[in-house]
Amino acid sequence: MKSRDFSELKALFINCTLKKSPRVSHTSTLMGVSKRIMEKEHVKLEEIRLVDFEIPPGVYPDMTEQGWSKDEWPDIFERIMDANILVVGTPIWLGEKSSVAQKLIERLYAMSGQTNEKGQYVYYGKVGGCVVTGNEDGIKHCGMGILYSLQHIGYSIPPQADCGWIGEAGPGPSYGDTEWQGKKLDAPVGFDSDFANRNTTFMTYNLLHLAKKLQSQDGYPNYGNSRDAWDEGERWHFTLPDK
Repeated sequence: MKSRDFSELKALFINCTLKKSPRVSHTSTLMGVSKRIMEKEHVKLEEIRLVDFEIPPGVYPDMTEQGWSKDEWPDIFERIMDANILVVGTPIWLGEKSSVAQKLIERLYAMSGQTNEKGQYVYYGKVGGCVVTGNEDGIKHCGMGILYSLQHIGYSIPPQADCGWIGEAGPGPSYGDTEWQGKKLDAPVGFDSDFANRNTTFMTYNLLHLAKKLQSQDGYPNYGNSRDAWDEGERWHFTLPDK
């Protein structure tokens, strides 16, 4: 079916784990479920761990201009702009997304004032979702913050754009673990969670469907949403309320 041809799409998974490569990341393990679905649909994929790069905190495009000695964000931004889909993965710490995920959002925000060839904000026409893992409550809370931030800067968010897995409250094995406290487990933790598997699948296909629609129509029409046109005085049908 032509409607299921996703082969021209590109997806970038940014894992906001606190663990540098090559340490095992449980967030990456769950992101792998979504990635395998996309691979079967012939989507071009890339996954990066933000913590592997020297990216200072801040809300400027290049933090070397703000006193930092090195900033690899401009290269990461190029990879983000090359993708139709951005999937943000994060663990839960104290009920919140990781500090690395917050830094990603801040650096994305730093670029959000740029415009595309239509005069729209630069992330218009791109699609976003998120994957969350942890051993405490917080999947929906983390998803709420990440997805709000993405849509605020211009990403389009489809239905069911988040997925996740959490274990029992308190210390315990994490997603994909095969042993705990020196004891071998019967099966990798979480792999049999129908809730996680269903939501990950639905998220993945909803991202693909929306990204394909936006790609096929060259994003959004720029009538009524062009920053460039607004700055040039084209205010469409805007009127102040009656006094």
